Amino acid sequence: MFEEGQLYAPVTEDENGVTVHLTDDHPGANDPEYRRRREVIAGPALRWRPGDPVPQVDYTDAENAIWRTVCAELAPKHERLAIRGFLEGKEALGLPTDRVPQLDEVSAGLQPLSGFRLHPAAGLVPLDQFYGSLADGVFHSTQYLRHGSQPLYTPEPDIIHEVVGHGNLLANPAIAEVKRRAGEAARRCETEAGLQFVADVFWFTIEFGVMYEDGELRAYGAGLLSSYGEIEEFRGATILPLDFYSMGTVEYDISHYQPTLFACDGMSELTERVGEFFAEFDDDTPGRLLAARNRTAS
Repeated sequence: MFEEGQLYAPVTEDENGVTVHLTDDHPGANDPEYRRRREVIAGPALRWRPGDPVPQVDYTDAENAIWRTVCAELAPKHERLAIRGFLEGKEALGLPTDRVPQLDEVSAGLQPLSGFRLHPAAGLVPLDQFYGSLADGVFHSTQYLRHGSQPLYTPEPDIIHEVVGHGNLLANPAIAEVKRRAGEAARRCETEAGLQFVADVFWFTIEFGVMYEDGELRAYGAGLLSSYGEIEEFRGATILPLDFYSMGTVEYDISHYQPTLFACDGMSELTERVGEFFAEFDDDTPGRLLAARNRTAS
């Protein structure tokens, strides 16, 4: 099952300083310079508190080159495969494509569009905090970039995923409202199981959602829209209609392309039906969904 902690390298700080714990198979695991760079970026974010100035990162020429490469590769794919709502948000936000933007720069663009702002994350953000903060118009974003040896791949959400994927989505007010409702749903949860259900439905919508638009299957999930490879493959997945109980209970592997995706029938099904699901969700919702399914089956 999806666990938020699987996506991010844990970050710790002790008397010896900040340590980013990369897995052995991470592209940068055996690159001491990359590890040091990650720790330099993580330290200020780890110590940051709301109300403090957002840490500024002096991105290197190599890091800006990674950003340029990914933006250039994704731009034609977005035009061909992304939903209109994402493209409209992307145009309105107007992120730079030649350099990595600062988080407060992205927030300044988002605030008049949807009221959202980005808070720095060193790495793992607890599940309840990550999702609950969406209710307040806050999205926790990492600031590091993927390893330069594989600019079109990352095993964890870096700033490209956070900003190119989620940031451009948050520039669309209607989609941002769905995210805000997901945050409110997370805040209402009193059990870990309920919170996990919200996270899993979020995974199959906001992270890996697809949508029929003008007779074509297009992507709106941030995980697809920020992935050079998977955005080309999602039309080959098994595509199912929205089924919230299945979305909240199906097992899946985050380390591979998703073999099964759930499609909205147009933007209205995302904003109305998914939005309503999050707006009405409580810890008893999964049980009610299962009971309704059993009644239908009998």
